[in-house]
Amino acid sequence: MPHIIALPTNTVRAYQSGQADAYGQTPERTLSDGGGNPCRHCLRFIPKGAEMLILAHRPFPAPQPYAETGPIFLCAEACTRHDSDMVPEIFTRSPDYLIKGYSEDDRIVYGTGVVIPKEQMMAQAEKIFADPHVRYIHVRSARNNCYQARIER
Repeated sequence: MPHIIALPTNTVRAYQSGQADAYGQTPERTLSDGGGNPCRHCLRFIPKGAEMLILAHRPFPAPQPYAETGPIFLCAEACTRHDSDMVPEIFTRSPDYLIKGYSEDDRIVYGTGVVIPKEQMMAQAEKIFADPHVRYIHVRSARNNCYQARIER
């Protein structure tokens, strides 16, 4: 059964300690408005008034034409990485998500991308994994295309 994978703790701790983001900039520090700032590590919404980071992240091992880079939020303080079969809190508010499969060489597997209601996301992920070329799936915002998490077999 597919499972949801948050950003690795070592990557997040580096950003939290001031490491430059994918564009070479120091992550911005600000306060959460509580309205929808999903941390890509604990996969929870950052509470109103809590300090958070905004930064450019590339969830791929190297730059290449399919390696999308975009904004993400992280808790500014150390948080516990999501590691559960439970649906993370960040997938409870939006009605749908964009999911798409990627190959071993981190390229989009054409025909796998779909905007899907949140209740059908994991079942659709199983269907996408039926394609032997798919190594992993990205979950992205259906409205802003922001990276949310990864799904693995």
